[in-house]
Order: sequence, then structure tokens, then C-alpha cells
Amino acid sequence: MSADKPGLPEGFRYLPDYLDRAAQAALVEDIRAVVADAPLYVPAMPRTGKPMSVRMTNCGPLGWVTDKERGYRYQATHPVTGRPWPQMPERLTALWRDLAGYREPPEACLINFYDDTAKMGMHQDSDEADFSAPVLSISLGDTCLFRVGGTDRKDKAVSLKLASGDIVLLAGKSRLAYHGVTRTYPGTSTLLKNGGRINLTLRRVSSPSL
Repeated sequence: MSADKPGLPEGFRYLPDYLDRAAQAALVEDIRAVVADAPLYVPAMPRTGKPMSVRMTNCGPLGWVTDKERGYRYQATHPVTGRPWPQMPERLTALWRDLAGYREPPEACLINFYDDTAKMGMHQDSDEADFSAPVLSISLGDTCLFRVGGTDRKDKAVSLKLASGDIVLLAGKSRLAYHGVTRTYPGTSTLLKNGGRINLTLRRVSSPSL
């Protein structure tokens, strides 16, 4: 079900409409349970302390966090509550098994919530120890404008509109591609009762066991 689009980096996989409406709704319920235990919070940029426009939380053994003092990192506890992150839902680990082509399970699922004004600047996912594992990203809710380029920030980027149920993988040579979200289109999905977009990003953090 992979779709080709000219200019996409080598190894990048775009799977439009991968999840049907029932599968999307089931995932949303899973995420609601996660958020009840690990509330969404507003992270801060390193050094400047500027708040990001997304709200986030995590599930799995590790969670990706950022703040002014310590910057980007993974840790085993929620930075606000101090509690361990909730277990990753089986539906997510099943998608990893089906699509990642990697023998070890994911260790972190970053949950980003985008309201109508939220964006994500172009960045690399480079805080992990092993780049042979892909990054698997799931879109739920309103459509967004996603941009992906090359491994140099100056490389030309390609735009994709990611709708609810779409999945993309940064794999192979695209694993360290710069990517970001330019905007969200309000009212393009009825999946979330109050609108907005949820992005789920599954990652393997540590090197594979021997």
C-alpha cells in the first residue's frame, strides 16, 4: 500500500490510508488511557526555554523529553508527575512488528498533540543510539502538511498532506532526514471530538541486544 511521490528521500515509506476508521478509533482510545496516566504537557526548547507549540507525552519504557536546562533526551519517567511512562499499547507494538522490519521492539512512543496553530520545525530524529531502526509515525485526526528533505538542513524538502490513518517511516537512507510539520488543517477529520491532530512516533532508542 506504499505510495510513491517524486522527490521523497531514498528509504522513506509513505503508507496512505493504512489504518481504517475502526483501527484509528481504537488507537485513539488507547491514547486516551495513556494520557489519563501520563498527562500532556508543554515541553520547552533547550537553552532558550521557549515553549513548543505542541503538547506531548509518551508511553513505553522510555520517553523523549526536552527542557531548557538539560535539552533533548530520553528518560524513564514523566517530567511533571515523576511517574514511569505507561506501557505501550499492543496495537502500536503490532504495527511496529508488521512494518518496521527490525527485530527489537520499540522503546518509546512520543505522543504529540497539535491544535490548529501548532507546528514542528524541521529537525532530525538523532537522539537514538542505533539508526538502523526506523522511525514509524502515525497520523490521527486533522490533516497536516508534512515536509521531508535530506540529511542536510539545506536539502530541498518535499511536502505531503498526511491524513488520519496515514503512516510514514523514516528508514534506510532517510532515517536521518530533516522533517517537520508546517501546519494543520482544522476540520478535516471527525475522529477527535474536539478536533486537532495526534501524531504517534515509535522509536527504538538503544542498540540491539546481542
